[in-house]
Parts: sequence; structure tokens; C-alpha cells
Amino acid sequence: MDESVTDQKVKLATRDLSKLYGPVVALEGASLDLPEGEFLTLLGPSGSGKSTLLMLIAGLVAPSGGDIWINGRLATYLPPNKRDIGVVFQNYALFPHLTVEENIAFPLRMRRLPQAQIGSEVRRALEAVQLPQVAARYPRELSGGQQQRIALARCMVYQPPVILMDEPLGALDRKLRDHMQLEIKDLHRRLGITVLYVTHDQEEAMAMSDRICLMNGGRIEQVGTPDELYFRPKTLFAADFLGESNILDAVLTGSGSAPVLTTENGLQIRVSDAALPAGKRAKLVIRPESLRLLAPGEAADNEAPGVVQESVFTGGVSRHFVKLADGPVVSVKQLTVGRDRSLPSGSPVRVGWAADQVVVLPLDETRR
Repeated sequence: MDESVTDQKVKLATRDLSKLYGPVVALEGASLDLPEGEFLTLLGPSGSGKSTLLMLIAGLVAPSGGDIWINGRLATYLPPNKRDIGVVFQNYALFPHLTVEENIAFPLRMRRLPQAQIGSEVRRALEAVQLPQVAARYPRELSGGQQQRIALARCMVYQPPVILMDEPLGALDRKLRDHMQLEIKDLHRRLGITVLYVTHDQEEAMAMSDRICLMNGGRIEQVGTPDELYFRPKTLFAADFLGESNILDAVLTGSGSAPVLTTENGLQIRVSDAALPAGKRAKLVIRPESLRLLAPGEAADNEAPGVVQESVFTGGVSRHFVKLADGPVVSVKQLTVGRDRSLPSGSPVRVGWAADQVVVLPLDETRR
């Protein structure tokens, strides 16, 4: 057994987990560790394997290969009720004929705990989600946000080592989703619970997660903090899926303390790091907010003249689409200030960006 799996601080681990549906590979070689107290999000487009991985961990689907460890115990083929994990689904799954108090008490009664302990634990769970006043109500008498918190309280009441959340906010409107993101993150922080969360919403993943496991085509693409995935993507898919990116083709033409890559249109771009040999082709990733429109006399590591094709004013942020003199059109996103609020099409500008804001991806690392 892998040593990391025996670590008591690792609440959940998968090793080379896979799932096949006939010739279709739904999940391949998924190895992941979830330490105690961490909020880890599975993120990816539809069909990326995130829900399959969650269902395998929950025991609702049998794996085709690999192992699952929960709280230091091999659980690959244990039935769901023997895995001692909590699951919160998008539809809450509250019993409509039971009161809130009875819903939360249900998993404790199934474990045959003494009535006095059940009452104490239910009160503690209701306090944790800050809803002690709704104990006698029925689910239909609660708002969507309250129902979600009660579903979470029922999941937490027996203190499972890991809580799985399968797009729990997907059915809520935008304003309530934003509020519930803060509620869940606050509960995670206050109670130190260990969470594996599934979503396809990039902003939700970035706002809530300690780490993100980005999935693509049934495989784990990259695992890291939101900051790492956003500013230092390791593959083209990661760069393209999370947020917006300007992606340019280039070839390394100069080495040294500030390597230089040249695009097919002759634009020379300085970068802070380029671990590739001379003549090697690569993709350059530059986030729109890393670019800025330079004021007269202002300098930057990289500068390029261009012409504004279109400006989009969205309030606090403005987006400018600039055709550089050397060919490509780039997107520039910056805070709306003074003269840059709205630039007419055809306005001449200079675009600048720092060398350390360019991510260099050799072509053999941009396959997906």
C-alpha cells in the first residue's frame, strides 16, 4: 500500500482508479489524495469524469480497476452504507414527511444511538448551520438555501471522515448560489470538515476551493491551488478552460536571463522562464488582465503597437480587443479608468505586459 494512504491526515485516497463502460473510458488512472480538513473540488466540462469519480468513491458505481482508501481503510468494494461518508446531492434528498429535526436525526437513528445523544447531536448540527429555529418545520416550509443547509447538517451530524457534494448549488439562482458558497465555505472553515466537491462552474471552484482537481476526457489534467491553476497552467486545456487566455504560437529564438520567443508574425516576446531548446515550438499563454494599455512614456518588458478593434465597457472593468501590428488580436482586460473607459475602433494604442506573466507551454505539453 502507498505510504501516503496510511497517513492518518489523508482522509481519502484513490490509486489508478478507472471505470469502463464497454469500449468507453469514463475514468482512467485517477490517483488523488484528500488531506484532513481540505476543501477539494473536482472541476471539468461535461463528460470529463468528475461525477464518475465521485460515484466510485461513494460506492454507487463499481470500479473497473484501482483502489479507494477512506480514513486509512481499503474501501474499493465496500457497499455505500459501510463507507461511512456523507453525500449531499443537488436535489437535497430531504424526507418530505419528516420535520427538519427528524431528517437530521435519521442517520443517527439508523446507527441506533441513544435518544439523549441523538437530541444533543441534532441541536449541535442545527447550531452549526445557524438554523436552530426551523427544527419543527417540514422541508416544504423552507427556502432553497435553508433546505441546502439542512441537507448539509444531516450529512455532518454523524461526523463522517469525508463529505461528498455533487453540484449541491446547481438548482439555485445566481444570488442564492453566491450566498450559499460563502455559507458552505464558512462551515468548512469553522468545523474543519473534509470536503470533496463537484462542479462545472469555474468561478464557484475558484471561490470555494483549497485545491482544484481539473479533469478532462476521463483523466486528471492538473491538481493545484486556484492560484496555481489560473496563473501557472501546465497544459493548454487548463489554460483555456479556466478563465480567458491569449494563446500565441511561438518559437524560442533567444536564451539567457530573459529568453525570447518569436511568433509567426515576427513579434518578439520576452519571458522569465522557458525550459525548452532553441528552435522549439511552444504555446504562449497570457491572461487578458496581465496586459495593459500603456500611457505615453510608460515602458514594459514587452511592448507592441496596435489598433483597437472594439472596446466593451462593463462597469468597473473594460475589455479592449487590440490587433497588434505584428498580427494577432489580443484581449486586454483592465479596471475602467479615465481615458481607457471607451476607446473608439481604430484608436492607436501600445500594449504592454511583464515577462513573468507569460506561461510557456512546449507543444508536447499542450496535447489536450
